[in-house]
Amino acid sequence: MVVVVRQSTFSQSHEKANGVDLYPWLKALHLVAVISWMAGLLYLPRLYVYHCAQAPGSEASETFKVMERKLLRYIMNPAMIVSFALGFWLIWELGSGAWSLGWLHAKLALVLVLAVMHGLMAKWRRDFELDRNQHSSGFYRVMNEVPTVLMIGIVILAVVQPF
Repeated sequence: MVVVVRQSTFSQSHEKANGVDLYPWLKALHLVAVISWMAGLLYLPRLYVYHCAQAPGSEASETFKVMERKLLRYIMNPAMIVSFALGFWLIWELGSGAWSLGWLHAKLALVLVLAVMHGLMAKWRRDFELDRNQHSSGFYRVMNEVPTVLMIGIVILAVVQPF
């Protein structure tokens, strides 16, 4: 999740296609990808909470496995990749001065933690797939809150740019 607000102090020589400034279009598409990624990051741990209540091998457990796999593979993974690609493109559009912004470094650090959470969720999905889940529903309830806290920090850093 790399949302960057354009700074007026940076060069406004953004890439143009047929005279159209691409920056706002890149930002809009980036936000769509981030929203899609966050939807998955907020929903997948909730599925794990309910999956914990199902007996391994049961029909309900097998249904949860399909839901979790499809959410991760067809929504979360592509959305994360597009979020990163467009986010770094946006930073590149801002120019080399963007790398001197403290808030951007802090934001990217939180985005990295969000990506680690994504990886952990993928690992937990594989554990469920193999009927080897080692965590309680309470654990997944707590993990469900981590992306929310990270998202709040990321949005505040991107919009307020406190330092």
